[in-house]
Amino acid sequence: MYIRSEIQNLLDEYTRWLKEKTQVRQVDEWVEITTPYLDRHNDYLQIYAQRRDNEYLLTDAGYILQDLELSGCRLDTPKRKALLMMTLNGFGVKLNGEMLEVHTSAAHFALSKHNLIQAMLAVNDLFSLATPMTANLFYEDVVAWLDAHEIRYTSNVKFTGHSGFDHLFDFIIPRSRAQPERILKAISSPNRETAQAVSFSWFDSKDVRPPDSKAYAILNDAARPVQAGVLDALRSYDVTPVVWSMRDQVEDELAA
Repeated sequence: MYIRSEIQNLLDEYTRWLKEKTQVRQVDEWVEITTPYLDRHNDYLQIYAQRRDNEYLLTDAGYILQDLELSGCRLDTPKRKALLMMTLNGFGVKLNGEMLEVHTSAAHFALSKHNLIQAMLAVNDLFSLATPMTANLFYEDVVAWLDAHEIRYTSNVKFTGHSGFDHLFDFIIPRSRAQPERILKAISSPNRETAQAVSFSWFDSKDVRPPDSKAYAILNDAARPVQAGVLDALRSYDVTPVVWSMRDQVEDELAA
């Protein structure tokens, strides 16, 4: 079990890494912020900031949705649009045309920047496998599986972690007589970056949850096998990886 000082040291290390790997430059009337987070092309995610009167506008300049459309994923069905808006609302991010945006004050700038980046990662992951050959989004597949096995859950739950950042998880299964609280995150494109993001979200959140709570990452392996490094990264932060093709192995502990 982690002691509080150890958790604080690890959080301080994460903050130092984030600061060292973030680059800022002026682009006309905007400030371009290059973050250490990678998209599915292994490019660093960038956002843009501009001061407007007494607040700041943060935006992805339309990158995430335009990139998905160029990859053959169009958000042209009511179900996909609803899932997009549900995801953005969970992070307090607005949709302006194709741009993901958030308006914030100086006092909440860091938190708003964090929420925008997390929203970009979440939207990218939700739809990255939504090609014409894919019948359903992975998130919908997980919902259908939980419903089919009568696993009770609440969807889209947000926790404020020890660092003060908000973290959105896809499902929470309440504790029962047989099992503690279980928290689930569905990852449609498992890679080291998405695994690290989920690991940090849980590591930062577990201190504010009941001490016996469990975290699970549901990993889509329909298109390709999940790399061993992804599984190890999750396990190292007490997140149980569940490969989709082997999901029946955890059915009993989730349904109990």
